[in-house]
Amino acid sequence: MSKKSKKKNKDAHEPASDSKGKQVQSQEANQKLGKKEYQAELFKLQVELVKLQDWVKKTGARIVIIFEGRDAAGKGGIIKRILERVSPRVFRLVALPAPTERQKTQIYAQRYVEQLPAGGEIVIFDRSWYNRAGVEHVMGFCTEGEYKQFLKGCPPFENILINNGIILLKYWLDVSEQEQHKRFLARIQDPSKRWKLSPMDLESHRRWYDYSRARNAMLAATDTATAPWCIVPSDDKKRARLNCIADILSRIPYEEVPYTPPKLPGRQKAKGYQGPKLKHQVVPQRW
Repeated sequence: MSKKSKKKNKDAHEPASDSKGKQVQSQEANQKLGKKEYQAELFKLQVELVKLQDWVKKTGARIVIIFEGRDAAGKGGIIKRILERVSPRVFRLVALPAPTERQKTQIYAQRYVEQLPAGGEIVIFDRSWYNRAGVEHVMGFCTEGEYKQFLKGCPPFENILINNGIILLKYWLDVSEQEQHKRFLARIQDPSKRWKLSPMDLESHRRWYDYSRARNAMLAATDTATAPWCIVPSDDKKRARLNCIADILSRIPYEEVPYTPPKLPGRQKAKGYQGPKLKHQVVPQRW
């Protein structure tokens, strides 16, 4: 992205400011973002993600984007919009299940290291090695010694990734207590969302302050100059998606790769081709 494009993109997503300062920002934050405006801004950002994709393929860049946050904070919604118009061969989502018995005997970061990008790839972690600082610590899935060792060892580990040329971005989605409660109730009531509410989610609802303490300790120990945390206010889902994607684009020094539209070749001649005589099942046209 050129410096001019970056400035234009940045300005488009910065809150307005005048003599009233914070009051104007607060008023804008309370205004509901219209669907048409949201869709238009999202499309512009998704076009930029395609440009980023082309640059990553051309340069062989390696990018890791980590999304963390409480349950129902909106991680899945942001990730979905990032992946909507790009190639899965470049953008790869990693959402690892609970470790197997074998993986529990390995070095803690080992199964995450296996997922790191090769040249020309962007890997998005929907939760990451920071599980140890969150759910594993709060729910007692690791020892106190393992937890403290992680907090101490995480910054040097991330420095190794960065020193080896990986661009590392870390985002914490910050949802309020009231909004999380509202979203949990919506999941219970909506048959299409019930699968999103696990027993672990219910426990996280109960242990709000245990998770708050764990988050604070994690940010204090791992928010470094080389690998800073970026906080995304996520009570407003639409704004969270736009602001987060815009921030990702602003932190990667990509440039637009020139595109030459291809010319479609003409169709070949049929040369006696006939359709198959076998009768196949056709999907019923219900709409």
